[in-house]
Amino acid sequence: MVEDLKKSYGNVAALDGVSFEIKQGEVVSILGPNGAGKTTTVEILEGYLKGWSGKVDVLGDDPLRGGLKHRERIGIVLQESGVEPYMTVTEILEQRSRWYREPLGIKGVIEEVGLTEKADALIKTLSGGQRRRLDVALAVVGNPELIFLDEPTTGFDPSARRHSWELVKALSKSGKTILLTTHYMDEAQALSDRVIVMARGQIVAEGSPSEIGGRQESDATVTFTLMDPTHLDKAPIKYEISGNKVSFKSSNSVRDLHALTGWALDYNIDLAGLEVKRPTLEDVYINLTEGGK
Repeated sequence: MVEDLKKSYGNVAALDGVSFEIKQGEVVSILGPNGAGKTTTVEILEGYLKGWSGKVDVLGDDPLRGGLKHRERIGIVLQESGVEPYMTVTEILEQRSRWYREPLGIKGVIEEVGLTEKADALIKTLSGGQRRRLDVALAVVGNPELIFLDEPTTGFDPSARRHSWELVKALSKSGKTILLTTHYMDEAQALSDRVIVMARGQIVAEGSPSEIGGRQESDATVTFTLMDPTHLDKAPIKYEISGNKVSFKSSNSVRDLHALTGWALDYNIDLAGLEVKRPTLEDVYINLTEGGK
């Protein structure tokens, strides 16, 4: 739980009254442009930053005073982590597991992150995606309840990103609570139970990926291609046309599509490329972070 969290650097307010709560087992993504305050927020929750005001409760503890028992209950995947390049995957996990009282089995962790074939490989020989999977393995080997993932797929190719998503989903299904920061809208859409959008040190929106920013209530945009506009003036819609592309806004897409398809049947018209779209998460994000409402 975070309540009225504030943090300043000199005269610059990095956080200005941030409040939110994460439930056990949730995957929550924090989105925001550079300087929005998301990294500062996460570093406070991880216990790395001092000099803030407000209330922060992480697994029942103040992150600055939780001590060793608290640290064992969290796992952190940083954007960059330094590990000994001349150790093998198994060796580094065995070393780290000794830091914890109830670690997970090394073999099972390696299998879970998809590194079975690299178990005896030197860390320096791993690809970028494999290194990131090792970072996750190091974060979960202590069997934490809460995992922080900071930009987990930055620099990944599309295939590696998809594999990482499957790993996050597997961790979520195992009951872990996950706080994720990302710049990728599709990543937040695919993984999150809830999304928090930050801008200028404040939370500007919060909700499920499908609901945030009023997405479900927003008008849909219906588009189709019409090769012959002869009967378009009789269409039961207020349309715009550009070339052979016809579009219109709809507050009730079921009703309007019923009327549109009825008109098309009456005049034997093919509604080629018919699409119904609502604002994407990226549309909402841009609107919120660039000062829109």
